[in-house]
Amino acid sequence: MLVLSRERDESIMIGENIAVTVVDIRGDRVRIGIDAPGEIPVHRREVHDAIRGEKCHGGNERSSWNGESRGGQPSAPPKSSGA
Repeated sequence: MLVLSRERDESIMIGENIAVTVVDIRGDRVRIGIDAPGEIPVHRREVHDAIRGEKCHGGNERSSWNGESRGGQPSAPPKSSGA
């Protein structure tokens, strides 16, 4: 993890088109602004994790197997433990 120090109104660039700016600092809270193209999703970590969980489980407790192995070739679904 890259750790950088910034003061209020200073920015960090990620690539050519994402800017992260320190907007405000109050006590132990830091407000940041993120300027990114619309096609790049930007979420807080807990929202991102919730979205991933919904995509993985399809909104229920079904298996997340999608028929592909790591190499992109079809594979068999995982075997049930029967328990």
